[in-house]
Amino acid sequence: MNFNSSDENEEIVRHAEDFFATEILPRHREWVQTVCRDGKPPLFIKNIQEKAKSQGLWNLALPALARDEPGTRLTNLEFAPIAEILGRLPWGSMAFNCHAPEVPNMVMLQALATPAQKEQWLRPLLNAETRSTFAMTEPNVASSDATNIETRIEVDGDELVINGHKWFATGGAHPDCSFLIVMGVSDPDAGRTSQHSMVIVPIGTPGLTIVRELRFMGWTDYVAPIAEFRLENVRVPAENLLGIRGQGFKGAQVRLGPARIHHCMRCVGMAEMVLAQMVARAHERKTFGKTIVEYDTVQKWIAEARIDIEQTRLFIQKAAWMLDNKPDRETWRVVSQVKVTTPRMLQRITDRAVQLFGAMGGIDDTLIHHAFTYARWLRIGDGPDEVHLRQIFRTEPVPEWTIADCPYIAPIGP
Repeated sequence: MNFNSSDENEEIVRHAEDFFATEILPRHREWVQTVCRDGKPPLFIKNIQEKAKSQGLWNLALPALARDEPGTRLTNLEFAPIAEILGRLPWGSMAFNCHAPEVPNMVMLQALATPAQKEQWLRPLLNAETRSTFAMTEPNVASSDATNIETRIEVDGDELVINGHKWFATGGAHPDCSFLIVMGVSDPDAGRTSQHSMVIVPIGTPGLTIVRELRFMGWTDYVAPIAEFRLENVRVPAENLLGIRGQGFKGAQVRLGPARIHHCMRCVGMAEMVLAQMVARAHERKTFGKTIVEYDTVQKWIAEARIDIEQTRLFIQKAAWMLDNKPDRETWRVVSQVKVTTPRMLQRITDRAVQLFGAMGGIDDTLIHHAFTYARWLRIGDGPDEVHLRQIFRTEPVPEWTIADCPYIAPIGP
């Protein structure tokens, strides 16, 4: 297992850092004012994206880019430090077209789409000309067990008819979202994990209704606004089936690895951003005649945050390397471990940051509240902690020996 980076990749990382410092971070206050406060589209994003694209900082998170697809192909391990840089800001990843849910959706379209589907749906995503969403979660069933899905996909001649209710579809409420990838039951009499299929449904299709935009704990995802949908007798051509009928779960696995690990990479960037603010705040504020940083508790929080970040970064690098080199059962086990530990790390650090900042830590002026809620959301999204822990437990090997003959136990006595 080798985490060493090539000279070429180191140069790309330095280039990304410079671009972030000169083109992205200086526009953050404008982004907040335009998007969060005025509710308008950030028109300057297109200009930043064009600059990034012209400088080779485009579609960096897609290792399987074809020769005719725009972008710079990086492995998951090579992309990790760049995702961390961009993760410092909620909208940072948009500059390089490396944001969710577009990246995992593009990964899935690359793997499963027909040539015609790629031309119609994938290519616009690769060029940041449109947006998309993945609609699997439903309000009426426990989505921690995705086989509970109730949405039905039926064949009627050369059309597919879809009926269902979806919510927490990331990006679905964005005004530029042009299509959904819908998961539903197409073969109810098949095996438990062979009943489902995925279908591409264009926005504007009769019977498809955007019920509302959703917030989580009062937090709005301004980059990929979350939507609730109803699908009532929605008809699409049969060729809108994505992948093999009845293999929806198997096909969706293609997007889960990158989706989970990229979220974790961005979390490390958020944690670094929050920690830097904690250190600055601690040195500037005084209570009871002392600067906050002089208190043992604050010093402990800062030191533990540094340890947590470094440990998590290495764990993510291990998962990324495994995903690049050996995507097997053990790799999925490690990805689950990373998915559990990373949001917990970020939530722990941001909770202490709120305490250190006081009331300021919970208002929109800082990104601490964003990082905290994002971390809490990730402990549910892409599989709740409990599901991942269950899978990790199930794959833990049972020793061949019993406690009675355990080689590590040496009784003392006659």
